[in-house]
Amino acid sequence: MSDESLPTKVVNRMYDKDYFSQWLGIERVEEGAGTSRLRMTVRKDMLNGFGIAHGGITYSLADSALAFACNSHGKKAVSVETSISHLVQLKEGDEIFANAKELSRSNKIGLYDVSITNANGELVASFKGTVYRTSKDWDV
Repeated sequence: MSDESLPTKVVNRMYDKDYFSQWLGIERVEEGAGTSRLRMTVRKDMLNGFGIAHGGITYSLADSALAFACNSHGKKAVSVETSISHLVQLKEGDEIFANAKELSRSNKIGLYDVSITNANGELVASFKGTVYRTSKDWDV
């Protein structure tokens, strides 16, 4: 019998087949019930024509944090609405963190906030996500 927590078991299952998060270089820092903290470094191939990180990079990091946080209770959940505000430019080599926290959860709907910060703790993007919680359990 494993002494891993339910959130860790679920995220292990998810991350093992999440090839996009793996390609992004996302590292799991911490997971808990309704929470997730991720880390990644902006690479040259993530820059847009302005020489700054493409907006999809912070969005994707936040989306992964949302997915791990909302599934951490053991029920399969998927996003139904998300939004992001980009506040600070990111450049190649910048280390960024996604901190997802659960704001509200019912049997069917969950609301989450994801803050993206840089290594100095400066808020670089703010992401909100609403998820639909299915009745299906994760087999962990």
